[in-house]
Parts: sequence; structure tokens; C-alpha cells
Amino acid sequence: MAIDLFYTPGSAPCRIVLLVAAALNVEFNHHLVDLRAGEQLTPEFLKINPQHTVPTIVDDGFSLWESRAISRYLASKYGGQSLYPEDLKARALVDQRLDFDLGTLYPRFAQYFYPQLFAGAPADEALLQKLEQGLKFLDTFLEGQKYAAGSELTLADLSLVATVSTIDAAGINLKDYPNVIRWFDLVKTTAPKYEETNGKGIQIFKDMIAQWRAKTEL
Repeated sequence: MAIDLFYTPGSAPCRIVLLVAAALNVEFNHHLVDLRAGEQLTPEFLKINPQHTVPTIVDDGFSLWESRAISRYLASKYGGQSLYPEDLKARALVDQRLDFDLGTLYPRFAQYFYPQLFAGAPADEALLQKLEQGLKFLDTFLEGQKYAAGSELTLADLSLVATVSTIDAAGINLKDYPNVIRWFDLVKTTAPKYEETNGKGIQIFKDMIAQWRAKTEL
């Protein structure tokens, strides 16, 4: 029985789950959730996820949300040892990178950019500097490393690439982070079905940004 996925393709966390599923050859029953229409607030969805967030999966009655938790679950269930290694230290490094993405890099981007995109707030230079610091951290992590957590593609890369591609789509220049650029180019060519799982969602996000910028320039 295929797992039900509730998602919106423009969302970076949702794209993480799509990337992981593609790498594991996991099939989903896809359920698009229109956040602007409030579909995440329906009684039916709230029974599945009281936090009313996407992505959310339902696997034979078992509900789970938070993209990195879903990713770990999928890798553990479907034998993704290369994506989520069993060796304690190797797994701890993947977990650290996942937690860095969840707790530092993606929130710093969201705090800087989303108020501009969704609320018309002015750009905050201090928040941009915090984001740039986060990108510098990632650039340092990648020094001398092929992938984010070693020599193999892991959950860390699939999570971070969804964030970095979103940052890039927002027009934030990565030129000061050569290790990030090298790694980004590598993951785009080695993550299974990258364009299908992440590229299409990035284009949706870019279109949203273009519409916002057109309005602000009137």
C-alpha cells in the first residue's frame, strides 16, 4: 500500500521528502494541499496533523510530519543505509547536518525572506547577515568534503539542497561560498530525479517571487 503524502510542491520541506522518496524508489499517493485556501485547516486534515503543516505522510494509519523526521523514517523503513548510515559516527554527522539545516540555515532564510515575500516587509540587513553567516558555516563544513556528510550522498544533502536551491531562487548570490557552489552543482546532477522532485517546485517558487516583484515595482 502506497504512503499518502500531503504536500505543496513549492515548499522546500516538501521537496526534501520528494527528493528522499525518489532516492529510495518510494511511491506516494500525492495529495496537494492549497495552503492559501486554508485546506490545511480543515477538520479532516487536523485529525491527521494537529499542527496543520506540510509535508505530512500517512502510512497505513500512522501519521508523521516534519520533513527531516519523515526522511529518517523513510530511509529506516526502506533500507536506505547509504542515505542514512548505520555506523554511529557517520549517522551522527548526517543528523548534525540535518539539524543545522532545520535549526540554522533554513530558519535564517525564512526569517529574512518570507516577511518580504508574504507580508511586504522591507529587507532587514541584520537578518541577511545572519543568513550569510549560515551559508559561511555550510561552506566551511564542505571544505575538503565531496558531500555534506562525507563521500556519499545522504539525507543531509537532500535536505540541504532543498534549502540552498530555495535561497538561490530568491536571488541571494552564492558567489562568496565556492564550496557550496561546487557541492550544489554536484547534488543537482547526482540526486535521483532532481529536476522532477526539486526543480519543478523551485520553478513554482520562482514564479511566485516574480509575481511579488512585479507587484512591488508598480
